[in-house]
Amino acid sequence: MTVTSESPHTISGRFVTRGSRAGALRVDVCALTDRGRVRDQNEDAFIVFQTGRYLERVMSSIPESALTSTFEAAGHLMIVADGLGGHEAGDVASRSALVTTLELILRSPRWALNLDDPATRETEIRDLLARSKAYLAGVHEALRQQQQQDRALAGMGTTLTGAYALGRDLFVLHVGDSKAYLAHGGALRKITHDHTVAQEYADVGMIPQEEVANHRMHHVLTRAIGATDGDLDGDLHHLTVEAGDRVLLCSDGLTDMASEADIAGTLAAHPSSEAACAALVALALERGGRDNVTVIVAGFHAA
Repeated sequence: MTVTSESPHTISGRFVTRGSRAGALRVDVCALTDRGRVRDQNEDAFIVFQTGRYLERVMSSIPESALTSTFEAAGHLMIVADGLGGHEAGDVASRSALVTTLELILRSPRWALNLDDPATRETEIRDLLARSKAYLAGVHEALRQQQQQDRALAGMGTTLTGAYALGRDLFVLHVGDSKAYLAHGGALRKITHDHTVAQEYADVGMIPQEEVANHRMHHVLTRAIGATDGDLDGDLHHLTVEAGDRVLLCSDGLTDMASEADIAGTLAAHPSSEAACAALVALALERGGRDNVTVIVAGFHAA
């Protein structure tokens, strides 16, 4: 994986992994964040991590034809967080949420690294989803405790939209109004559902769906990590990806500046994840860059 700081405004990274099992997919991932043209600081944060199991033959008396020499199973964790709060609190919230998420994952006695066995697949998926809910609760509690310990952080919170890709399975955890999309067969599908007052108005029929983006309450969150009293519910999605599919995670700094049609066209025009990230951020900046903008693009290819 390479990580570069291209300017005081931007941070990017990319890596490519190969599929190592029959039917596995090669994944090309890139991420890019930019402060934008208006904000003084970047309150967005992202992480891209690869998880895996690795086995390589060193020595054996058994012929290689009878015993595999190398085995590798890899998954990819990708998260975008968009912080909110007072002076510097948004930056603290987004970064703390991602650091705490990783700490909780590393402390977990089990990681989902193989969902191929029909005998255990459903149990493994249920366990993964249960762990995801526990991670979310742990991150929410950690941010609430930070606020109690430091009153300067009172009111801070963050969105969190994360994806875990393992083989052909894609799991998405979502709180807030950052977004996840799946590009499949030339069409762009929004996976997540915004947790905003304007979206709730549309959900109950008070306003048409097409008015949500421009409604005065479209940035007022109904759920945010650290900023909600009591328990916090997140949305969980389980999808299947195929060779040729692409996943986009982004903060609203992109979607406030560009329509879904613009985003779909930009992805189609830039086949590599690295080029797509650069083009999407450039598009948001060209349209005004009124907010921090963060994008993660993952492309799935036949191994």
